[in-house]
Amino acid sequence: MSTASGRRRPPRAEVRQTLVEAAARVFARSGIDAASLDEVAAEAGLTKGAIYSNFAGKADLVEAVVAANLRSHLDTGLAAVEPGGSMNDRAQALGDELSRSFLDQPERHLLFLELWQRAVRSAPDGRLRDDTLLAHRRELHDTVTAAIAANAADAEATLPLPPEELATVLLALSHGFAMELQVDRAHVPDDLFGRVLALLVREG
Repeated sequence: MSTASGRRRPPRAEVRQTLVEAAARVFARSGIDAASLDEVAAEAGLTKGAIYSNFAGKADLVEAVVAANLRSHLDTGLAAVEPGGSMNDRAQALGDELSRSFLDQPERHLLFLELWQRAVRSAPDGRLRDDTLLAHRRELHDTVTAAIAANAADAEATLPLPPEELATVLLALSHGFAMELQVDRAHVPDDLFGRVLALLVREG
């Protein structure tokens, strides 16, 4: 489709993706509460009207960014693990790839930390209930659990912990390594996360 000036009008899905990516950068740079929709529109090279044509408001945009970040994180992990190797090899490959992603896309972790802080501070007893972040995290945990179980079955490996518990440990370690890489890169070897994950799935 073209506009009156003859330029191609980008598909709605493309505009939405551009806005989500721009919002992720702006939220990581300025913080969610401080960031304005005008800033997001400018970052995306679009108008503020484009935001309201695709999202109900800022809260809706934040939810879309959360979903996109978690999906991207999951896709990165799933793509790193190839069938055919041992669980140790798969764990090492997963850790190495996630470590690269922590360095290449630090905004994903910054956004998670801010969302976690906002959600916990708004909960009366510090425990999340029916929160957007919690819902997405549970979905991610379920998917990671299924992936661990499937890889163990494919490798004919006996896991030292149930898949759902390993998924919890994996997610917790991911956040810790992402933070350490940002705080003190010199003390985090490139293959350390992978070596730790390989130890977690080692049999015997």
